[in-house]
Amino acid sequence: MATTKETASTKTQKSQNTELFGKENYIWMLIGLVVLAIGFFLMAGGKSADPNVFNKDEVYSTTRITVAPILIITGFVIEIIAIMKKPKSVQ
Repeated sequence: MATTKETASTKTQKSQNTELFGKENYIWMLIGLVVLAIGFFLMAGGKSADPNVFNKDEVYSTTRITVAPILIITGFVIEIIAIMKKPKSVQ
C-alpha cells in the first residue's frame, strides 16, 4: 500500500515540470541570436561607391574574413549550449 502512494507522489512531481526550456535557456538563446546577427551584419559589410570597381580592401578586410566568422561560430555554440542546458527544477 505504501509503495502505491509513493509512486503516485513521484508521478505528480515529475508531471509538474513540463517546461521544455527554462527562463535561463531563453536568455542564452537570445544572447546567441544577437551574437549571430552581429556576425552576419559584419560579414555583409557596406556597399561599394562604384559597383564596377573591385575594391579588394573592402572584400578581404579583417572584419569580414576573421571577426565575423568567429562571431557566427560563437553564436552557434551559444545556441547549442542554450538548447542542451537542463532547466533548473521548479520547487
